[in-house]
Amino acid sequence: MSGGTLRQRVQAYLREHHVMTLATSGDEGPWAAAVFYVHEGNALYFLSAPTSRHCRNLAKNPRVSATIQEDTSDWKAIKGIQMEGIASRLSGDQEERIRRLYGAKFPLVAESADAPAAISEALAKVSWYKVAAERTYFIDNSIAFGHRDEVDTG
Repeated sequence: MSGGTLRQRVQAYLREHHVMTLATSGDEGPWAAAVFYVHEGNALYFLSAPTSRHCRNLAKNPRVSATIQEDTSDWKAIKGIQMEGIASRLSGDQEERIRRLYGAKFPLVAESADAPAAISEALAKVSWYKVAAERTYFIDNSIAFGHRDEVDTG
């Protein structure tokens, strides 16, 4: 993933990765949860059970932060995304459009009728969410230790 503008590198990074760690805060304190995501521009979308702790937190406080990063033991190889933004629950046409986008990245969701029963049952209970990024940073230790660039989300 070399070359291109910072924005192009970030978009490529988001396409190539699958899991974000979503940080929320609620009555029980801060919480982090790993969720599969799909992106469109500067927005990240995920599905989750509305009864999960992170979704209960979102219902009361939509401010979130998220990370997507490499799993490496080499400090020079650390790369990733840090972001903060506002989360919201999707509905109607927007939900259907994101369901198709998500299904293109994760075919099991698109073909839920063919999925194992446990997965089909779980998908019937989820809601769809959007994280609209307000600030995004790209970390790349291959440039320098602790190197971080802010991405224009405008």
